[in-house]
Amino acid sequence: MVQSLWDNTKAPDQQSGLNELVYRSNIIGTDRRVCNWGGGNTSSKTTVKDFRGRDVEVMYVKGSGSDLASMKASNFTGLRMEDIRPLFEKDEMPDEEMVAYLVNCMIDSKHPRASIETLLHAFLPFKHVDHTHPDSIISLCCADNGKQLAEEIFGNRFVWVPYIRPGFTLSKMIAQGVLDNPNAELVLMEKHGLVTWGETSEACYAQTIKIISEAEAFIESRVNEAKLFGGVKHEALAADVRRSIASQVMPTIRGAVSDVKKMLLTFDDEADVLQFVGGANSATLSQVGAACPDHLVHTKVVPLFVQWTPDASDIEGLKAILKESIAAYKKQYEAYFELNKHEGDVMFEAAPRVILIPGVGMINTGKSWAASKVSGALYHRAIAVMRGATALGEFVSLSENESYNVEYWPLELYKLSLAPAETEFSRKVAFITGGAGGIGSETARRLVSEGAHVVLADLNLEGALKVAGEINDKYGENRAIAVKMDVTSEEAVIAAYAETALAYGGVDIIVNNAGLATSSPFDETTLKEWNLNMNVLGTGYFLVAREAFKLMKSQSIGGNMVFVGSKNSVYAGKSASAYSSVKALEAHLARCIAAEGGEFGIRVNTILPDAILQGSAIWNGSWRTERAAAYGIEPDQLEEHYRKRTTLLVNIYPRDIAEGIAFFASSKSDKTTGCMLTIDGGVPAAFTR
Repeated sequence: MVQSLWDNTKAPDQQSGLNELVYRSNIIGTDRRVCNWGGGNTSSKTTVKDFRGRDVEVMYVKGSGSDLASMKASNFTGLRMEDIRPLFEKDEMPDEEMVAYLVNCMIDSKHPRASIETLLHAFLPFKHVDHTHPDSIISLCCADNGKQLAEEIFGNRFVWVPYIRPGFTLSKMIAQGVLDNPNAELVLMEKHGLVTWGETSEACYAQTIKIISEAEAFIESRVNEAKLFGGVKHEALAADVRRSIASQVMPTIRGAVSDVKKMLLTFDDEADVLQFVGGANSATLSQVGAACPDHLVHTKVVPLFVQWTPDASDIEGLKAILKESIAAYKKQYEAYFELNKHEGDVMFEAAPRVILIPGVGMINTGKSWAASKVSGALYHRAIAVMRGATALGEFVSLSENESYNVEYWPLELYKLSLAPAETEFSRKVAFITGGAGGIGSETARRLVSEGAHVVLADLNLEGALKVAGEINDKYGENRAIAVKMDVTSEEAVIAAYAETALAYGGVDIIVNNAGLATSSPFDETTLKEWNLNMNVLGTGYFLVAREAFKLMKSQSIGGNMVFVGSKNSVYAGKSASAYSSVKALEAHLARCIAAEGGEFGIRVNTILPDAILQGSAIWNGSWRTERAAAYGIEPDQLEEHYRKRTTLLVNIYPRDIAEGIAFFASSKSDKTTGCMLTIDGGVPAAFTR
């Protein structure tokens, strides 16, 4: 049940105006059962000094494109009430005219554009107003008998407003309904949400929670768990089986949904999802439509419900069904667009945002991990609404045309336009071995800076976790994950890719970088030393590339591998026969894979660095002493020795190699494969020929 989160020890003073509105908004948004991600809006009317020092009545309202849970004062827009109130006398006002008018009412041009539902707040004669999308209220407003049931719950204290798209007409309809009912304490918006108010911010929030709680209690008294969603048709598979199935099919799904633009995927098998996908009526119920406008913007009108009987031994059968089902979904979406489109509309990607698999769970798609999680979070809310609505009566939804007019509404498209522009590696997943080391960590930071999501695979899990944490602190949740992996273990490599598929849906870029180095005169090179180099740098690179090749083929959207070789790949290093030999093997292995990968759009290229001492675990070990001995110098003289032997008289750093990797991984080298790029400052002995 929803609980009040108001805490007087944390709440700003009642007279603090905007700061208190921020606090109220944040605690409303914190509980997604109260308000959807990105949805709802709040307002507060107060008095401020204008630029001439005059007292002016101002309404602060949520700015477009923000989320209540994370809003700050800068995300609100202040508007002069004396400019807005006269609009109530108008009979109609088109969206474009309303938006343009409200811009002129702003007290600060630097404020964000005001919420689409600004006039809803302005026309109500109350100091504080909340508009939310609580599960219990939308359940009521999406039940075919919702208005009658509302009378049982709220008596004559509510105003019921039939569904129309937000804007001037809806705002005036709500205000007029409240003015006409002196007993009104709330507004129920059909297929949409709740409006409440109060004379103080605390009273407004308390009223919001009170009304939600009344509806919740009424619904729960009518819920029959055994009969929810028609009763159980498919039991959930065991947790480890669900995850295994998901990791195996997600690359196939990713390929099928990424025909226009690449998508990232997330997996969700929470209890409410498993109950819904296992329901006897859920396949039909899921196709009724979106529960409210805020849902469908991120979930599309309907999800893809996969017609499959759970069977852990039938993974290939499930993959085939998924391919067919996604193709059919896209055709259906294209038909929906053609039937409802307006002149100038440009169709979004037709692939589903929500995929429901009986016995397994839900897979969500999006342009990023965060966007995919938003789709999932909103479908959790849709499930909660269907649970409540079917406990009360029949679930009803927006019509197809109503849905289209929200999905392709110019004011919704404007909110989408506020998102940061996509960059070179947006929508791409990079898997980096040796991710905790100097080259690996620098490459991860370089790719993430241009939009990538990265997997840091390393035996040194603690180090990889540290790098991932630093990246996530700077760029956002789950932009990087760390996995423990021994490149010489086939089982560990396979498991790491399964974890990657489960985290992001698949992979686009492989950086084969994990390594070591040893140095011995040839006649003193032991079999153990030889095998160590071959196992880590030869077999390890082979296993990482082979499993990536399989995964990329299953995605069918191409891919990119970058091998981190060495100057020694083309130059016989003194007292380094084992290391030099296997580095040559790496370079030729890359060319072999490039020759086979071309028909699948898989490119493979190699970077040849030299003497990357900075941040290197290799150079901080015995290799430094061994190489110094090979050249007859002291270990602390190595860096200068290497600099002086380059044509350009420079040292090479991890960031230099990261730039080369970024080049090969980028669209700038789309027509290059089987290539070697030397980044060594110009060592003549290693010039390729």
